Amino acid sequence: MSMQKTIEQKLDSAFSPEYLAVENETHMHNVPADAESHFKVTVVSDEFNNLMLIKRHRLVNKVLEDELKKIHALALHTMTKDEWFVRAGKVANSPPCEGGGK
Repeated sequence: MSMQKTIEQKLDSAFSPEYLAVENETHMHNVPADAESHFKVTVVSDEFNNLMLIKRHRLVNKVLEDELKKIHALALHTMTKDEWFVRAGKVANSPPCEGGGK
């Protein structure tokens, strides 16, 4: 199973999200195309209600503990339903890669 699918399944199971997007951004970096090393994750869940951002990220990191040993970068956007609504369902684009000559 691909790393992207594994991440999706684990987060879906752990957070029962209102919205979940796992984007493989490996192509934006100077690594082999099949490296599956850079991901951007957006999770909208009631599990994040009343939690500071750092606690939300720690929850996600715990769920993905094994995967984080194998990937290089994980950009996290963790929101409640209200925060997602205020943002009109949008998250920031990842910055361009500045390393490895790309």
